[in-house]
Amino acid sequence: MIDFTNCKVLHNKAYSGANGKKISIEYEGKKYMLKFSPYAKDMTTNLSYTNSCYSEHIGSSIFNILGVQAQETILGIYVVGNQKKVVCACLDFTVDDKQLYDFCAIKNTVIDSAHGGTSTDLDDIMDTIQNQTFIDASLLSRHFWDMFVVDAFLGNFDRHNGNWGFLVDAKTGETTIAPIFDCGSCLLPQADDDILTQILANEDELNARIFTFPTSAIRQYGMKLNYYDFLTSTKIKDCYDSVNRIVSRIDLEQINEFIDNIDGINSLHKKFYKYYLEARYNNILVPAYEISMAKDGDTFLGR
Repeated sequence: MIDFTNCKVLHNKAYSGANGKKISIEYEGKKYMLKFSPYAKDMTTNLSYTNSCYSEHIGSSIFNILGVQAQETILGIYVVGNQKKVVCACLDFTVDDKQLYDFCAIKNTVIDSAHGGTSTDLDDIMDTIQNQTFIDASLLSRHFWDMFVVDAFLGNFDRHNGNWGFLVDAKTGETTIAPIFDCGSCLLPQADDDILTQILANEDELNARIFTFPTSAIRQYGMKLNYYDFLTSTKIKDCYDSVNRIVSRIDLEQINEFIDNIDGINSLHKKFYKYYLEARYNNILVPAYEISMAKDGDTFLGR
């Protein structure tokens, strides 16, 4: 893995977010956000730090493999004192006068909404997508559901209004959808080697982490959405269109080859990631795809 320790630190740039420490560095002439895994002290795990840097890199890369633009990432190491830490370098897309506006900020511009920017109620999100004035609503709806379906594939439990959004060019005012970022909550980042081994050996342990948790951070009727239940029962056409689109792009052999070629991840983790992704594909996305293909147009609701 690349050692970023001696890279120039850019002290005039800082990043928000609760998922680990972050610094700005320059690597090969480009600006990167260097993410460190959160300390696992208060978690029920034998890990000293979570595996979120692995999740960040794999999750972001799979989004890109599936044709949903995400940040470019590089796994590496960074030495702090006498400790060698695994880090994920994320190419900074807020360059050349680009400013990131998260969906929380966009929601606040819909002044007749009854909910604030942080509300992750699905109906409220759908209303904001239709009534915001930054991006064409149909394009934004497509992006949202593509993101949701890939998050379902990856088991992301923390896609909220603060970690996706838009890029606004400060000079021209042009607005585009920002690349997907903040994928560190995918692929069970808090699971230690004992838990991974149990999941690989015990079907009940696996099924619990497919059909029960992780759930989406998005809520409906006050409850967090269960990925399987929602995707196999929803009547939202844009959602099913995304299911069809994403499932048709998934090539498990391609994804397995990508994982096998990642430097710095041990064989247990590679085996788990491949096994878990195949299980989520077969048990969540494929049933949702088959149901969507069996539906006729009259059974769908609007966006």
